Amino acid sequence: MTGMGEKVLVAMSGGVNSSVAAYLLQRQGYACMGVTMKLFDNEAAGLPQESGCCSLEDVEDARSVAYRLGIPYYVFNFADCFREMVMDRFAAAYQRGETPNPCIDCNRFLKFGALHRRAQELGVDFVATGHYARVEKDETSGRYLLKKAVDETKDQSYLLYAMTQRQLAHTLFPLGELTKPQVRQMAAQQGFCNAAKRDSQDICFVPGGRYADFVERYTGRRSPPGDFVDEAGRPLGRHAGVIHYTIGQRRGLGLAAGAPLYVTKIDPAANTVTVGGREALYTAALTAKEVNWVAGEPPRLPLRVEAKIRYRQKEQWATLTGGEAGMVTLQFNEPQRAVTKGQAVVFYSGDVVLGGGTIA
Repeated sequence: MTGMGEKVLVAMSGGVNSSVAAYLLQRQGYACMGVTMKLFDNEAAGLPQESGCCSLEDVEDARSVAYRLGIPYYVFNFADCFREMVMDRFAAAYQRGETPNPCIDCNRFLKFGALHRRAQELGVDFVATGHYARVEKDETSGRYLLKKAVDETKDQSYLLYAMTQRQLAHTLFPLGELTKPQVRQMAAQQGFCNAAKRDSQDICFVPGGRYADFVERYTGRRSPPGDFVDEAGRPLGRHAGVIHYTIGQRRGLGLAAGAPLYVTKIDPAANTVTVGGREALYTAALTAKEVNWVAGEPPRLPLRVEAKIRYRQKEQWATLTGGEAGMVTLQFNEPQRAVTKGQAVVFYSGDVVLGGGTIA
């Protein structure tokens, strides 16, 4: 299928994935416009000017690729939206004792929210990104399907479960059928400056993974020390503040014990962090809130699904049942390790994303 001159707004981060996405779409006949989203000011976030995804280097890399392709290029300032819908939510979740996934919020509210609205204002037909995922239209139902990438080692469908039918109808994922080596090879063949640029492993506004430092700096509030307690509530020692911990954490606890201890519960109200043995980490059920169904309406429940509770996890068989409005309960065939409040749980049927929600 060719683009036939249809207009596409390509989100270009300065990385190799979005650069090759722009190249492929142009080759397919789309009229491409490259856009980098300015999400935050590094200095305001307490970061070095050259770090994070909004650095001058990334903008220049994206601009270089756009120039090489001969497509117009712009920088859109979405800093206010990013602060409200991603950074504020990230900090608040940690203060509630949760472990958030800001990449999902960025996709939901920025790439497929604010950027889609901007594309509509500009009269552009599609938004495209360098995500490894696929969109297909089911001709029988007329609905759009969100599917895993062909390269499951790079699949990012877990991060996209919040997409709607309207968004899918106006979204292109050119890399969904490709592997990462193929993408890098294409970039090198086109002489792109970022062909060998390494992938970022950090949350863009928290380089180095120092989440607690960011939260305290961003909110201006210190997380007060409190008690580590065992499963019976007996004090075992002092913790450094609840935002420093996540479920399943073992390192950095500073507790002497005869067997390894893991964080099993975080209670900000009581300012306690509960620890226990490995067996205490496993649970067979969870409740999810703010559930989105990609099809636009919930399926008939109960329903057998495959589900994953973290990005790099292999899907696990489970049964999905209803709950209160916007909530579901998931019962796994086998107990799962370190089910964590604030993380996403995503439901699959084969390679099709049914939906997902936030673990409550």
